[in-house]
Amino acid sequence: MSGLSLGLCALGVTLTLLVLRVHIGITMLVGGALCYWAVNAGDLNALLFTLNNLVYSRLSNYDLAVIPLFVLMGQFATHGGLSRTIFQCAAAFVGHLRGGLGISAIGACAGFGAICGSSLATSATMSQVALPELRRHHYSGRLATATVAAGGTLGILIPPSVPLIIYAVLTQESIAKLFVAAVIPGLLAMLGYMLVLRLLVSRDGAADEGVAKASASERVRALIKVIPVLVVFLVVIVGIYGGWANPTEAASIGAAACGILAVLQGGMRWLGVRASLLGTAETTAMIFFVLLGADLLNSGLALTQMPTELASWVMNAGFEPMLVLLAILLLYLVLGCVMDSLAMILLTIPIFYPLILGLDFYGLDATAKSIWFGILALMVVEIGLITPPLGMNLFIVQKAAGDVSFAETARGVLPFLVSDLLRIALLLLFPGMCLWLLGL
Repeated sequence: MSGLSLGLCALGVTLTLLVLRVHIGITMLVGGALCYWAVNAGDLNALLFTLNNLVYSRLSNYDLAVIPLFVLMGQFATHGGLSRTIFQCAAAFVGHLRGGLGISAIGACAGFGAICGSSLATSATMSQVALPELRRHHYSGRLATATVAAGGTLGILIPPSVPLIIYAVLTQESIAKLFVAAVIPGLLAMLGYMLVLRLLVSRDGAADEGVAKASASERVRALIKVIPVLVVFLVVIVGIYGGWANPTEAASIGAAACGILAVLQGGMRWLGVRASLLGTAETTAMIFFVLLGADLLNSGLALTQMPTELASWVMNAGFEPMLVLLAILLLYLVLGCVMDSLAMILLTIPIFYPLILGLDFYGLDATAKSIWFGILALMVVEIGLITPPLGMNLFIVQKAAGDVSFAETARGVLPFLVSDLLRIALLLLFPGMCLWLLGL
């Protein structure tokens, strides 16, 4: 059996186990172990030796310390009530407009995502904060849940972003450059969602809010409360890209600052601190376990030479580079309907990344292509979070709403998906949307 066939068989087993709802870390460990077993004719010594080295090299990697720190930063923000502060500030400025509360919810999701880095956490937290207000001011169940679910995806697009960190680890790319490249696409996503919401409200005549316009003094007080959150974001992002601190140091500062803000502004007490630490430990353990499984699978596939053979076949076949990229993104969209976002990144990046680097797009160099493809992949993963039937944000928000069916939430999110697809098309045609800031 050729290396390409063997690698495809290993991937087939991995995907089959995923369909059977086996944990993603276990499925990739099994797929990688099968590769080593087949290539070495059943000799387990090579597998055990590789496992020993992979565990040490992965867990001793200093760069990975940034993951638990950003997760802790998000946990403090979640349990400290910072999301409510951001939402109230946004509502003070635009809440009186038609559709203003929904716009405030999307803006608050973007602001909270800037200190959280997780879409699931953003959706869960903003569901508790924004959904009751939206329903109280006559938003339909479909529109309210769809707004929060779509806004929640900004958690992984607005930096800092845990999936972007994982992409950087897999591809040996700069975390700082990826964070900066995600800023403009993230802002466009936020503005696109706001425009969609405004159009929906105008079309349906829904959301008769009746929110009184905040006075100048109320706006100033709301802004003062949210300034510390803005400072945390600026310290982390500007610190990383300005060279004042590496990502791990900036994440440490951000986590400490969020912890202090959660205690002083949100009234977080010992139970909140304990929940934040436990949540960080559980999430970090899950991510590291999945990374170990991905390492073994990637090593097994490299042993079969499948990624190299596949890249050579595509380049020798004479396909147009943009056609190859469109096929990859289409596959992402399909996988997003049935697969977790983290699984998509870890399974596909080691295979697709060599393909992208071997093709020519607008004359971009290897670094520019790597960053551009990373942002594109992140945006498609973002769509997977609100794509039925497995969009995790839809489940989280629908469960929080209680009285809205999953089908209603799924139908409500379709206009927001149109906005996502238009943004992907723009980024495909104009890579400068994510590379322009890097040029500065």
